[in-house]
Amino acid sequence: MNLYWLLILPTITAFALLLGNNLKQVRMIAFGGALLQMVLAFILLFAFWQQRSAGNTAPMLFENNLSWFAPLHINFHTGVDGISVAMIMLTSFVVLSAVLVSWKMDMQYKTFFFLLIFLSIGAYGFFMSLDVFTLFFFLEIAVIPKFMLIGVWGSGKKEYSAMKLALMLMAGSALVFVGLMGLYFNTADTSGAHSFDLMQIAQMHIPVEAQMIFFPFAFVGFGIFTALFPFHTWVPDGHSSAPTAASMFLAGISMKLGGYGCLRVATFLMPDAAHAYSWIIILLSTIAIIYGAFATMMQKDLKYINAYSSVSHCGFVLLGIGMLTETSITGAVMQMVSHGLMTALFFAAIGMIYSRTHTRMVAQLGGLLKIMPFISTVFVIAGLCSLGLPGFSGFVAEMTVFMGSWQNPDTLYRLATILACASIVVTAVYILRAVGSTVMGPVTDEHYNALTDAGWYEKLAAIILIAGIVAIGIAPFWLNQLIAPVAATILKK
Repeated sequence: MNLYWLLILPTITAFALLLGNNLKQVRMIAFGGALLQMVLAFILLFAFWQQRSAGNTAPMLFENNLSWFAPLHINFHTGVDGISVAMIMLTSFVVLSAVLVSWKMDMQYKTFFFLLIFLSIGAYGFFMSLDVFTLFFFLEIAVIPKFMLIGVWGSGKKEYSAMKLALMLMAGSALVFVGLMGLYFNTADTSGAHSFDLMQIAQMHIPVEAQMIFFPFAFVGFGIFTALFPFHTWVPDGHSSAPTAASMFLAGISMKLGGYGCLRVATFLMPDAAHAYSWIIILLSTIAIIYGAFATMMQKDLKYINAYSSVSHCGFVLLGIGMLTETSITGAVMQMVSHGLMTALFFAAIGMIYSRTHTRMVAQLGGLLKIMPFISTVFVIAGLCSLGLPGFSGFVAEMTVFMGSWQNPDTLYRLATILACASIVVTAVYILRAVGSTVMGPVTDEHYNALTDAGWYEKLAAIILIAGIVAIGIAPFWLNQLIAPVAATILKK
């Protein structure tokens, strides 16, 4: 399979949107393009399985390598392994659902859908890049569309939130760039030429002294994207002010770029430093998990509840990476996929509720299950997945992280594992309280009785995400088979 189609198709879709004559045409172009993205992602998944079943054990499949800027040895090198395929699948699910949830968007709709599809180009390019400069290029592509989506179509303190998000992510990008430059200038082939090629760098010896200097730049830089404590403060403000589709993409995809970078670049290419700094990663991750859970309990706004919850859940990703066991890394990637689906579903449900009630304050809601049974059911399912109910992806991912973390015999690491496990109780409290106050009990406002339930486009968006959550929760073996071999390879580096 030619991976370039995952870049070409969204690009064609994005520019075709600008040629649409009316809202109906723009909707259909965006929906058709997003649907084809999902079809391509499934074709990639089955082609990947076919190659592995046929005995192809190459680290990366479907590679393409074109010279981009020869003087600095920058190549447009692409390829995928199991983790890449899983993240590409996640992206296709979230993008299609985000388009459907935005079906009624009528304010500057061409630009809105253009930016939304443009974000997917950055995500696909990032997950398939095997040249770290190209990877950085695609990471940057997504920052300006996020800024625009929040600043123009957002609500509340949207200008402040958009600026804060852009500045924080650009600061993270600057740190990443320093880390990548450190890799570039501390590696060279037999001819003395430096390289940005990820697979070539993986075969070279990077001096431990250089790793100790540049690992923090790369890990913290990518960590900012995935809400690494204490650089997480952009998350609540960004999510609360963003339009529903942008919130879905921010939490479902953008925060996963950081976790993927922490694993693929920092941990894989600088393993000695990863082991040396692992205790710091675990300490910060545990703080994020506990702090995020307790901070969520204090929130009264549904979007802030989901945003602070994301800080806690992304802490499990970094915890799994920091533990450096095959099972914990497998669990970390599973958590990225699970959280991407779950939080996108949660934000979709919150957006559906807000568009009808015009409030996100828990105290002003209640009794919605009687009026909007489908939307309320979606809200409950997202909550149950978040608290780790068996049968949903959240349970599988978090249990895998916990099991992998406990395999590390160090006392400090096991204490961190126990504290992370204990956070589930706090999660259950704030999720059940939010669900009970929002959809259960008597109707708190008589005007709510006139509200309508989800439209077909909202139902389809929710069903797509729920299908992914249940597919992982009931039969996680297919995802584990994608991820586990790559986790083993990363640890053998």
